[in-house]
Amino acid sequence: MKNNLYEFLAGNDYPGRGICIGMTPGGKAVIAYFIMGRSTNSRNRVFDPIEGGIRTKAADPSKMTDPHLIIYNPVLIFAKTTIVTNGDQTNTIYDFMSQNKFPGFHFEAALNTRTFEDDSPNWTPRISGMVDMRTGAYKINILKSCGGDEKSVQRFTFNYAQPLSGEGHFISTYKCNGTPIPSFQGEPMRVIIDEEDPDRYAAKLWDALNEENKVSLFVRAVDLKTQTCKDVIINKYKAVEE
Repeated sequence: MKNNLYEFLAGNDYPGRGICIGMTPGGKAVIAYFIMGRSTNSRNRVFDPIEGGIRTKAADPSKMTDPHLIIYNPVLIFAKTTIVTNGDQTNTIYDFMSQNKFPGFHFEAALNTRTFEDDSPNWTPRISGMVDMRTGAYKINILKSCGGDEKSVQRFTFNYAQPLSGEGHFISTYKCNGTPIPSFQGEPMRVIIDEEDPDRYAAKLWDALNEENKVSLFVRAVDLKTQTCKDVIINKYKAVEE
């Protein structure tokens, strides 16, 4: 069954960080990544465009108290592949690909060197995705603790080699709000992708996210014939000029 992602997000005030990958009705690859925050430090961020992707940076550098787990490159491109993650494992995957380590299994091998985040007691999962910009095929990975036990990591990779138009898969760091915050459970959620235009898709996702907790959203649409991208960035907060 395909789920309505807008309705799911509207009914969940804190899924944390989320990745959705799939195909538009017209056959373009589409990638969405959002971040949310409960603390002032987590909310003090914007997405900033860089070559091939985005980085996070402090909206107001004077208010940044701890860049650990906050500042990273969520999206990068290597060759014909878009990498999207919720942490600095983006660069781990990029390095494995650029150095051609474990050909055909760069993604899995890179993530086997990483574990969940060290933010006790939440032990926030690391979520990652990669998209072949020629075919639209994609993989999604989650590294999570076993029931909140820091002594046990669980690693899951889901391979979508033949994506279907008009649908995709969504994964987030958390199942819902809580103390501690419960990790995402189960397989990535199969969802409807109903928009061809990345601006419209981004606007609908942004509207669905909790107004108090949402921070930034990135959407990329890829023309598989030309491997050209259109990116959309929405930031709740305005960056202070340094």
